[in-house]
Amino acid sequence: MRYRLNKQISLLGVPEGPFAKYLRSFADSLHEQGFEARYLHQHVMLAARFSQWLKRRQITARRVDADHVSRYLKCRYRQRRPTSSDASSLRRFMTFLQERHVIPAEKAEAPLLVPADRCVQAYEDYLRQDRALHQATIINYVPFIRDFLKDRFADRAVRLSDLKAQDVVRFVQCRARRLHVKRAKLMTTALRSFFRYAQLRGRMTLDLVAAVPIVANWSMASIPRAIAPEQTRQLLASIDRKSAIGRRDYAILLLLARLGLRAGEVVALELEDIDWRAGELIVQGKGSRRSQLPLAPPVGKAITAYLCHGRPRCASRRVFLRAKAPNGAFRSASAISSLIRHRLKRAQIAAPTCGAHQFRHGLASDMLREGASLAEIGAVLGHQHPDTTRIYTKIDLKALHSLAQRWPGGVR
Repeated sequence: MRYRLNKQISLLGVPEGPFAKYLRSFADSLHEQGFEARYLHQHVMLAARFSQWLKRRQITARRVDADHVSRYLKCRYRQRRPTSSDASSLRRFMTFLQERHVIPAEKAEAPLLVPADRCVQAYEDYLRQDRALHQATIINYVPFIRDFLKDRFADRAVRLSDLKAQDVVRFVQCRARRLHVKRAKLMTTALRSFFRYAQLRGRMTLDLVAAVPIVANWSMASIPRAIAPEQTRQLLASIDRKSAIGRRDYAILLLLARLGLRAGEVVALELEDIDWRAGELIVQGKGSRRSQLPLAPPVGKAITAYLCHGRPRCASRRVFLRAKAPNGAFRSASAISSLIRHRLKRAQIAAPTCGAHQFRHGLASDMLREGASLAEIGAVLGHQHPDTTRIYTKIDLKALHSLAQRWPGGVR
């Protein structure tokens, strides 16, 4: 006899066990997160069988923990072929029960911290609380400091007063060989920040900031790798805008190509950041700076199409959401890079890179060719310093050819 749990799910019999009464609300929760009917059914069926298994062993809800999940899966695998989603389905069910205080939350064991880790943790708290730095900056700085302290002190007590200039020079020279020049410069910036912190806290008297070597880096040594206008047009034309994912990706690519937004700015965009009446977009840029950009009609139309006919129902206020359940905001800017890589591959476009910044460079290049000034380009791209925009003068190679000196001795 089949038991109707809700409109979408029916079970082989009346659910039993300590979690039987929570199966309907679990199914409703999965539905709200955007799970398709077949995946929703698999999750609930597995949860129902787990509850029956607990009943047969007379295990109450308050005694259930992760070990019972592992034991159940082993029993299940003796009778049927396992699937890759079984463990993740039950973990999701356990999380659901913990959030509703049906079962006790798992107590995470505190990691064993060596002295270097404790010192790094204090520095991280200083960056976050005292300096109020952006999380991305903290994530970039902290690993370099951890590596430096563990390289110098290993598992021993950290005595910053014992540090010498040669310790700093040796570490930078060793690590810089394996890093891109930009990462190497970031490493030296992090070390100087840490030494200032140590002096401020009175943990060292020697000024090691000046001892940090300078990484050689010529200003504007490289040419921005910009995607060509015809490649951008080809990429946009290749997207099927009849699907929800297509509408989302098309809107994202227009924001990158027409407004020059960074990947992180697209990810952070929230519904309240769009002023439809004024036709403006509020962008959260670098250093928590907020700027207003005109919302071009094609971009606004693409976003509207996604919001009305593609965006899943979700409590998140972010404009762009993941397409696969559980629905929610993108976890990081790397999701945009993955999206671009996938779209370029499908369209068979040999772009300069697979990242989002090439569209930003492409917009600047187009504006320069159309006669826009560097100040105008910098305003659109949200550059704080004119020097940041000046690199785009190298893109106009035809103009640069006229400035080039003739090579002595002629052509060989």
